[in-house]
Amino acid sequence: MNTATVAKTQAPDVAGQITYAMRTMGVAPIPRNYQLFYEAYIGSNPTLTRELAALGNRATQRDLDEIGAKYFANNPGGVIEGAHSRILAELDALLKVLKQEQTSLESYNRLLGETYSHIENRSQSSADIIQNAIGILSEATGRTMAHGQRTVMNVNQRSAEMDQVRRELDEYKRIANTDSLTRLSNRRAFDDRLASIYDNPMNVTLTALIVIDVDHFKRINDMFGHPVGDKILASVAGVIRSHLRKEAFVARAGGEEFAVVLEGNTAEEISAVCERLRSAVEATPFRNSRTNINYGPITVSIGFCMADQANDPGELYSKADIALYCAKESGRNRSVQFSDEMKKEFTKGWLIYK
Repeated sequence: MNTATVAKTQAPDVAGQITYAMRTMGVAPIPRNYQLFYEAYIGSNPTLTRELAALGNRATQRDLDEIGAKYFANNPGGVIEGAHSRILAELDALLKVLKQEQTSLESYNRLLGETYSHIENRSQSSADIIQNAIGILSEATGRTMAHGQRTVMNVNQRSAEMDQVRRELDEYKRIANTDSLTRLSNRRAFDDRLASIYDNPMNVTLTALIVIDVDHFKRINDMFGHPVGDKILASVAGVIRSHLRKEAFVARAGGEEFAVVLEGNTAEEISAVCERLRSAVEATPFRNSRTNINYGPITVSIGFCMADQANDPGELYSKADIALYCAKESGRNRSVQFSDEMKKEFTKGWLIYK
């Protein structure tokens, strides 16, 4: 039986065994550790399994990372992502089984309780028949009821453990997709979101990509230093995020560039949104409260393109980038929508205007 078959047919058992083994050894529940224990469990590499077992209860994270680097050095990113996706799938399968079992047992015990209540209220004339029925029922189900009650408790405990692991894995994914400086989504998350725009053709018409670039940011860094530049980027990010609806996707695409994906808006509405963002940044004071140094005025240039103006994610980003260049070229501190009249060779040339 191959690995995929084992994972599919025994997902709940695999996840449960991995969780128990890691907890017993005091191993941190992070994706790269799950990957090691998963591979050891299914026996895909006997040498890896032996080395992991040899650590016993004295495994340190450094020991685990060394084993991981040894066997997964050719594809570390894929290992983490693969482990994350596989474990989440296994946890979903296990939780479904556990919750179904819990519901079944609770219903069974409730039914027995109701039956006993009904029997207790019957007339005395049928006491002998009832007594015999109770005897048979008790003998047949007494042990099952006790076992069921214990199982329900175990199910509750195991479900809570699995939910906790799921939350930890989700938190790991959130951190991996977050820019540490601005707390927005990072470039990796942006690439994923950009790639998904054309998954649903029904949404393309009213979807837009907006790219925003801080004007003269190199000059800011040169004059005040990179720490000040970082604080300004974080402040600009906060202004952008606070002036968009909650469901809007906002990311730091790289350097001083931000990207926004908005759904459900016409081109006219997107243009109004861009102007609102531009004005909000321009009106924000960028001043050191301790030294009273004024770092402003800080402005941004904005380019946007509607998704139906492009055929794929790469073309959409390229056209929004061209619109941003045109905003820079025409004086900065303005927003521009892409049009077919704009020359595509601007895509490479606009960087000199930053």
